[in-house]
Amino acid sequence: MAGRPYASGARHWLVSLVVAGVAAAAVTTVARSGGHYHWWAGFVLIPGALIGAAGGPLLARGGGRAFAGYVIACAGALVFATGALLMFGVMGRGWPVMIMVPCLAVAGTYLWRPAHPLARGLHRVVALLALTGVLLGATFQLIEAGLVDFGDTGWWGAFLMLAGVTVLGNAVELTRHRMPYRLQAITLLLGPAVVAFLLGLRFLRGW
Repeated sequence: MAGRPYASGARHWLVSLVVAGVAAAAVTTVARSGGHYHWWAGFVLIPGALIGAAGGPLLARGGGRAFAGYVIACAGALVFATGALLMFGVMGRGWPVMIMVPCLAVAGTYLWRPAHPLARGLHRVVALLALTGVLLGATFQLIEAGLVDFGDTGWWGAFLMLAGVTVLGNAVELTRHRMPYRLQAITLLLGPAVVAFLLGLRFLRGW
C-alpha cells in the first residue's frame, strides 16, 4: 500500500517523458524528411519537451500542485514551439505561433477560476481576452501564409472591437451578483470596453 503513491508518480513521469520523446522525435523526423532540418534547434526543442514533461506529473496529481504543473507545461510548450519553428527554419513565417501559444496558456488558466464572483469575473475577462489574442495570432498566420489579404484596411480594429465587447459582456454579467465593490468593478470594466470598441471602429473604418 505504501508503495502505491510512488508507483503512481513513477508512471506519471514515464508517460510524460514518453510523450515528450515522441513529440521531439516526430518534429525531428518531419523536419529531416522535408529537407529543412536545422540540427542545432534540437538544443531548444529537447529542453522544451523535457520542461513540458516535468509539468505532467504535477498536473496528474491534481490539487494545488496542478496549477504549478500547468505553468511548467505551458512554459515547456512555448520553448518546444520555438525549437520546432527553428528546426523547420520557418520562424520568419511562423512567428504568429509565438502569440497563439502564450495566449492559449493564459486562457487555459480559467480551469482554476476563483470561487468569488468578482475575482472570477475579472479572471474570465483575462481568459477571454487571451482567446481574442489567439484569434489575432491565427489571423496573422493566415496572412503570413498568403491565405488571406486584407489590403490596406485596418482589420486589426475588429479585434479591438471584439475585446471591447468581451469586456462589456463581462461587466454586464457582474450585475447578476450581489457583492461588495460590484459597482466599482463594473465601472472599471465599462471604461476600457467603450474605449477599445470605439478605437477598433475607428481603425476598421479608417476614420
